[in-house]
Amino acid sequence: MKASSSGKAMTAVNLKAALWETLNGIKDSNVLPAQGDAIAAQAREILRTVKVQLQVINQAKRLVPKEVIDFAEK
Repeated sequence: MKASSSGKAMTAVNLKAALWETLNGIKDSNVLPAQGDAIAAQAREILRTVKVQLQVINQAKRLVPKEVIDFAEK
């Protein structure tokens, strides 16, 4: 997946780190709960999109694209 506007590649590891950073920000009162909810909603959509991609690939009996593998592994 391509790099986001922050310059980091879109990977599962970076997504997880962003979610933990958000959770800690909420706990430390540096992030508003509504902002955390918006970030979590975006994360869910990203994961839902990857899941649908994998379902379509599986049904079509095609190889998993490199970008999906890179997202999951890096």
